[in-house]
Amino acid sequence: MANTLRLGVLTPSSNTALEPLTSALVATIHGASAHFSRFKVTEIALSERALGQFDDSKILAAAELLADARVDVIGWSGTAAGWMGFDTDRQLVERIEDRTGIPATTAVLALNELIGLRDVTRLGLVSPYTDDVQRRIIANYADIGVQVVAERHLNICVNHDFALVSQPALCQLLEEVSQERPQANVTYCTNLRAADLAGQIEQRTGVPLLDTVSTTVWGMLRRVGVSPAQIHGWGEMFTW
Repeated sequence: MANTLRLGVLTPSSNTALEPLTSALVATIHGASAHFSRFKVTEIALSERALGQFDDSKILAAAELLADARVDVIGWSGTAAGWMGFDTDRQLVERIEDRTGIPATTAVLALNELIGLRDVTRLGLVSPYTDDVQRRIIANYADIGVQVVAERHLNICVNHDFALVSQPALCQLLEEVSQERPQANVTYCTNLRAADLAGQIEQRTGVPLLDTVSTTVWGMLRRVGVSPAQIHGWGEMFTW
C-alpha cells in the first residue's frame, strides 16, 4: 500500500454520524485519511422535493471539491439508491468517474457486493425511515432475490434526527430482527450510530452486521485494491 491513502466521502449535509465513524474506521489503516464533502439533504421521503435532493448535479459538484484534495477514491456514503433504485448509484458512479477521473463507489453498491459475496438471500433490515420508504427498500431487494425476513423502522423523516437514535435502541432492534435468523443484518442509513456496535451485536446474535457507513469504507478500499481485512474490531464483514 502507498504511504498515503486519501478516501473522499460524499456526505448528506445534515448527517452528524458518518464523519466521526468513518474517520475512526479509516484511522485503523496506517497512512490512510478520510476527507468529506457535503451536499444538501435534510429529509428522507418519497415526495418530489425530497427525491430532488439527490439530483446528480449537486452530488457531482461536491465530488469535484473532493477531487481538489486529490483523493484516491470517492464514496457516496448515503442509501438513497435503496428506495430510488440501484441503477441510480451505478449511473452516479459512472458520472463521478467521468467528471473527476477518480474511482468511485457507494454505500449501497458495496453493500450489495457483500451480499453477493456470501450469497445472502435472507436479510434483516433496520432503518429509521418511514413506512413507504421501508417498503420500497424491501421491494428493491426482493427484485434481486434477497428476502427481508425481518425488519424494523422508526418512521422518522428528518435526516438530522436519525443520529439521535440511541445505541441501546439500535441494539434492541437488531436483536429483534436476528430472531428470524437472517444470514446478515443491515443498518440501512449512514446517519445511525451503528457501525461501532458490530462487534458486540454480532457476539450477541451470531449474525453479521452490514452497516452502511462501514460498507462505504469497505467498498472504497476494494475499489483501489486495498484489503479491508486491515480493519479490526468493526465487524465480520471486513474479513469477507
